[in-house]
Amino acid sequence: MEIKLAENIRLYRKRRNLTQEQLAQVLNVTVGAVHKWETQLSTPEIALIAEMADFFGVSVDALLGFEMKDNGPKATVERLKAYWKTMDPGVLDEAERVLKRFPNSFEIVYGSACSYMIFGGRNHEKKQLNRALELFEKSLVLLPQSGAQEYVSADNIYSNMAYIRLWLGQSDQAAALLKEHNKYGCLDDHVGLILSVFCRRPAEAQSYLTQSVLNTAETLYRTVIGQTVAYVQLGDLKSAREFLLWGSTTLEGLQKPGSAGFFDRILSQLYMLHSYVYLRLGSQEEAKSALLRARTLARSFDASPEYGVKSLRFVSDADDVIVTDMLGNTALDSLTFLIQVIGDDPLSALWKEINENEE
Repeated sequence: MEIKLAENIRLYRKRRNLTQEQLAQVLNVTVGAVHKWETQLSTPEIALIAEMADFFGVSVDALLGFEMKDNGPKATVERLKAYWKTMDPGVLDEAERVLKRFPNSFEIVYGSACSYMIFGGRNHEKKQLNRALELFEKSLVLLPQSGAQEYVSADNIYSNMAYIRLWLGQSDQAAALLKEHNKYGCLDDHVGLILSVFCRRPAEAQSYLTQSVLNTAETLYRTVIGQTVAYVQLGDLKSAREFLLWGSTTLEGLQKPGSAGFFDRILSQLYMLHSYVYLRLGSQEEAKSALLRARTLARSFDASPEYGVKSLRFVSDADDVIVTDMLGNTALDSLTFLIQVIGDDPLSALWKEINENEE
């Protein structure tokens, strides 16, 4: 709720072309009283507010400038988040107030739990951390009925609870909680981190961290392709070039020097993207060189396809891991398919030229 009484008294007085002295005479008060009202040094009594509203020909609400804030759960959570941005500890008092109003709202309970986790974690305050755990546990009960699964999953909540356990000095319980809810390896990086750094169980951590490396590489691969094409479509060629260079260099760094393997297939696709960007930048020769490099890598893979991960660095005990991109039977097929999907005429023409010249 917001009140704008002071500025509205001044506004409506000036609209009537009245001085403070003249308004004071109308209301039978001192000029000092009017001055204090307009400078927020004091507030007129209710009877005087009603008299002024009648004199100015407006409603009391209009004179007050009364505006009711949106006090629904979603708007309330946004106000909690505003506290986070400035790290204002007042958010905890606000959280308790809104919890009384919306005790069974998932958004409120979850947002309040996050508030306690943020400040409890920063200050290592056990009371705040335990309150966060209590609220997260309640949010798990409310989650199925909330429709909030689109942006918060039970795994997210369990992950938060695990880190609270960690801050409470319960590292083994934290690791166990994450392992219990590590569906499809979505929490491998968290489990590996806690097992290695906090539980000092490096051998056990390795299996999780190895899988995390593979998951990260897979995510980065998809992101590099998608973001590079998006940047080009938006006309931001500088960002396309820089992002592609960063992403492809990072992925290339995972392959053991001098070794061949599945990453040759992936790298061939990234070199094709380099050609795509070079063409848009007007660098025809560099585009052709990159596309030739893409074809060479694709052929190298197709000559001796390897779908394991033995050629990768920082990966251990992963002999049973198989990787594939699902873009074509061969690496050359995957290049042709991606070029068709991107639908860039100069790139398609250059690919056709390179293949026809060889024939």
